[in-house]
Amino acid sequence: MTVNLSIKNVPKELTAKVKERAARNHRSLQGELMAILESSVKEESKLTPQEVLTRVRSMGLNTPSKSAVFIREDRDARSRR
Repeated sequence: MTVNLSIKNVPKELTAKVKERAARNHRSLQGELMAILESSVKEESKLTPQEVLTRVRSMGLNTPSKSAVFIREDRDARSRR
C-alpha cells in the first residue's frame, strides 16, 4: 500500500535547488524527492573492526587517555548548548 505525502510552505529557493538536482540526475521532481527519501532512511552499513580502528586513528585517538579527553570535550560542548 502506498501513501501520498505533501510538504507545505517549501521555500522557493529550496524548491529550485531540488528541481536543479532532479534535472542533473535525469529525474522528475517526484523521482528526485523519492530518491532523497530513500537515501535518508537507508540503513548504514555496519563497520568492520578495521574500519572502526581506522576512523578512530584518523581522529588522533591513540590511547585510552586521549579517548577520555575527546569524550569529555564532546560532552562539555554539548552541555554548553
